[in-house]
Amino acid sequence: MQNTIRTSVTLKGLGLHSGAPVTLTLRPAPRGAGIFFRRTDITGDDQLIPARWDHVVPSRLCTLLRNEAGVTVSTVEHVMAALAGCGIHNALVEVDGPEIPILDGSAAPFVEEILDAGIEPQGGAVRAIRVLKRVTVEGDQGSATLLPADGLTIDFDIDFADRAIGHQSKTLNMANGAFVRELCDSRTFCRQSDVDQMHAAGLALGGTTRNAVVVDGDRVLSPGGLRHSDEPVRHKMLDALGDLYLAGGPILGRYVGHRAGHAMTNRLLRALFSTPGAYEIVECDAATARRLPGVGVRHSDLAAVA
Repeated sequence: MQNTIRTSVTLKGLGLHSGAPVTLTLRPAPRGAGIFFRRTDITGDDQLIPARWDHVVPSRLCTLLRNEAGVTVSTVEHVMAALAGCGIHNALVEVDGPEIPILDGSAAPFVEEILDAGIEPQGGAVRAIRVLKRVTVEGDQGSATLLPADGLTIDFDIDFADRAIGHQSKTLNMANGAFVRELCDSRTFCRQSDVDQMHAAGLALGGTTRNAVVVDGDRVLSPGGLRHSDEPVRHKMLDALGDLYLAGGPILGRYVGHRAGHAMTNRLLRALFSTPGAYEIVECDAATARRLPGVGVRHSDLAAVA
C-alpha cells in the first residue's frame, strides 16, 4: 500500500554549503505522484524537480538534482533516506533555497517530524524495482554492486587511515523499521583538515562539529563523541538508502558498497537501468510489501536508536 505524510511539517536550519538559513516543508502528495522537490524561491513554471536518478548531476560532497530548466536542489540524500526509511512513497518537499538544511547531519530530524505528523495509507500497490542480475560499477578506490534479493539489504564497508574511523563494515536488512532504529541518527563525517580546506575554498560553510562527526587522527572532535562506535559506516548506509530511493521506488535487491559514495551509487543506478534484463518493475503483493523499508515503523523505533 502506498503512503504519504498525514500532515505538512516544517523544519528550519542552515545550508551545508552556504551556511544560510533554509526552510523546508514536507507536504502530502496524491497516490502515484512519487517524490518531488519544489523551489519556492523560484517563480514561474520551473519550480518542480523530480527526485529521480536521471536528474542527478555531478556535485562535490552531496547529491544534487537538476530539472530541465536548470533549477537545482542539493543535499537531498538525508531527507530521501528518511522518506524511504519511513515508507513514504508520495510527498512534495518544498525548500526556499538551493539546498536542503543539514540540521544535525543525520536523517533523524526528518524522521522524527514524519513520525510525529503520521503516515497516511493511500491504497494502491507499491511499484518496486526488482534486481534480476548482478550489476557492478567500479572506481579508483571503491565499487558498488546490486544483486538479486527478496527485499533490500545494504552491505557496506569503509577504510580510512584516521584511527578514529579505520575499517568498518556493517550489513543490515532494511525491513521492519531497521533504518529508523539502526541508521537514521548517524551523522555525516569528515577530517578536520578537509573542513579547513573546504572553508578556505568557500565550501561547506554551514558545516561544523555540531552537524558532522569531525575527526583528527585518533580523535573525535565533535562534542559528545560518536553516537555509535561505527557511526561513519552507518552514515554511509544512510546515504546509500537515500541515493537508491532516487530509483523512483523501493529497490528489491542487495546493495554492496565498498568505499562507495553518492556519485558511485548514481552510476550504479544508471548501469542498472541501462543493462538489458537487469531489472523489472513489479507491483508488490502483501508478502513483498512487508519486506519494504518503513513498513510497520513506529515512533518507538526512533526512541530505540542505540
